Amino acid sequence: MSGGRTTSAPAVARHITPDQAGLPTSGRRRVPGLRREEVAVLAGVSTEWYTRLGKGHISGVSEDVLAAVAQALQLDEDERTYLFDLARAARTARRTPSRRKDVEVPPRIQWLLDSITMSAAFVRNGHLDVVATNPLARALHAPMFGSATTDRRGRANFARYHFLDAGSQDFFVDWDAGAAATVALLPAEVGREPADRALRALIGELSTLSPGFRTMWAAHDVRIRHEGIKRLQHPEVGLLELTYQSLDLPVSHRAVHDLSLCTAEPGSTSEERLKLLASLAAAPPPGHGVHRPAALSD
Repeated sequence: MSGGRTTSAPAVARHITPDQAGLPTSGRRRVPGLRREEVAVLAGVSTEWYTRLGKGHISGVSEDVLAAVAQALQLDEDERTYLFDLARAARTARRTPSRRKDVEVPPRIQWLLDSITMSAAFVRNGHLDVVATNPLARALHAPMFGSATTDRRGRANFARYHFLDAGSQDFFVDWDAGAAATVALLPAEVGREPADRALRALIGELSTLSPGFRTMWAAHDVRIRHEGIKRLQHPEVGLLELTYQSLDLPVSHRAVHDLSLCTAEPGSTSEERLKLLASLAAAPPPGHGVHRPAALSD
């Protein structure tokens, strides 16, 4: 799935050329993308209405019109979902930001994670907090969990680690791509919960402290799920090339959680290193004896 183009309507138009939209071109253009009036024509709405949409006046827009705009702008699945989420949230928007309570991960989910032994498995919420892990996931992301960017409960956050800990650039081999994907996950949560006070605080914190985050956030890229290839330079086992996949996890009807799995190609060097890391994660802490069951009698 692509990282997505920008989801602010006028900004999306800059990514689509007139040729791609099937429109004739003539004369010099200040921008390579579509003009507002061109998008309005493609969507079958007035230029004035489309301008208001681009400024965020979306609460009274019908789904048919949104679908027409999405088609005109050639939005991908993630961008389309984000646009419709924004519209639904705008219709029920509150005047003041809300404080959402953390949703506890049920014990059955932790049991599921612990039963997965050869993949790093973890659950993250829409704020990109890691709220539950199996031992291998915690060992795999040890630099992130050991970072000063963890909260008071020792809970790691992918966005904070990427942008507020310089060590993340050594840990994530493809840091730029990973950082961009991380930022692109946050607008989807904004679309679902635009009045979430903690989410606003997170974005404000990162925007204030990280010029890199500000630049990527301004691009308005959106991504619903995170999947692909991840390369990590692990301090204990060296370079790892892993595939990762995120799946929706229905923990609560309100909060959004993803189950993420990272594993290595069978027979690869990375698989051998991941097995080594799994054995290290399963070993008892230094100084603790290993409990051995008594021999069974005949």
